[in-house]
Amino acid sequence: MNLVDSCGWLEYFADGPNTKFFAAPLEDIGNLIVPTICILEVFKRILQQRGEDAALQAVAIMQQGHIVELSTSIALAAAKSSFKFDLPLADGVILATAQMYNAIIWTQDADFKDLEGVKYIEKR
Repeated sequence: MNLVDSCGWLEYFADGPNTKFFAAPLEDIGNLIVPTICILEVFKRILQQRGEDAALQAVAIMQQGHIVELSTSIALAAAKSSFKFDLPLADGVILATAQMYNAIIWTQDADFKDLEGVKYIEKR
């Protein structure tokens, strides 16, 4: 399973320099999990930058993957991960979700750089 962090989705939608890195996991819909926190972050950023229509189109694409809602068990695991690795709240949710689904996190967020189960590329 794969989980692409919000920054990866944004890079892909913007056709940024690291798009090719994120293309394979994003286009493998059958093995893609999408935490609702990623939908929130991506929708908000695209709404700010390009408006609601573009943001809704992005969410429609994201919903092709397996959506994972924030459950109590994920929330508790996220709190522990956030504390243990000194992560921001959303990153803790992403890490906990990936761990519960045995998924690889694909990201360009340096907060994940040295964690196990992460495919990291430096943001260009």
